[in-house]
Amino acid sequence: MYKIMIVDDEEEIRLGIIKRMDWESFGFVVVGDAENGEEALEKAEKLEPDVIMTDIRMPFMDGLELGNKIAQILPSTKII
Repeated sequence: MYKIMIVDDEEEIRLGIIKRMDWESFGFVVVGDAENGEEALEKAEKLEPDVIMTDIRMPFMDGLELGNKIAQILPSTKII
């Protein structure tokens, strides 16, 4: 199974994505979620997800900056 992390500053959206998808049927397991880029970066370093699905516009660190930092520390992680 691939590990995926969901990142969005809107809790309703984030939890909706997690709960409404049958991730296991697609070969994924949700290992974590975060409400901003800083939190996501911290969690990603520990959880080492294969995929991070992120919003672009978020407080503290946007999704584009998060993607650039993840590419440096976890180069095999894919960003959506």
